[in-house]
Amino acid sequence: MAVVGLALALSAPAGAQNAARPNQGSAPPYEADMLRLAEMLGALHYIRPLCGAPDAGRWRDEMQGLIDTEQPSDERRGLLIAAFNRGYESYRQGYRSCTPSAELAAQRYLEAGARLSRDIAARYGSN
Repeated sequence: MAVVGLALALSAPAGAQNAARPNQGSAPPYEADMLRLAEMLGALHYIRPLCGAPDAGRWRDEMQGLIDTEQPSDERRGLLIAAFNRGYESYRQGYRSCTPSAELAAQRYLEAGARLSRDIAARYGSN
């Protein structure tokens, strides 16, 4: 999926940016997009298995892949994890069973997450 592509596109630049930047704790210019993506991954981690999708563990793995690729500071790592958990929790509170609305939400997150991943990689992946 596009999230894997994003991780690959950002892997070299993120390492180069961290090596060249004395303050590794500062957030990259795509931070807001990454937090939104993390929240989408959290929502998908809850809602896809709820609706019987065979990719139950994929979304947590995708999130781990982003963290591994980004190698964020402890503070940024905490923010990314909090965003993932917020996405998960918001859907856990709203859905106890798979409904047409839940399926639609999952489909929209799949599409929006893929689009956001492509946009981040296109805009920042070659820096």
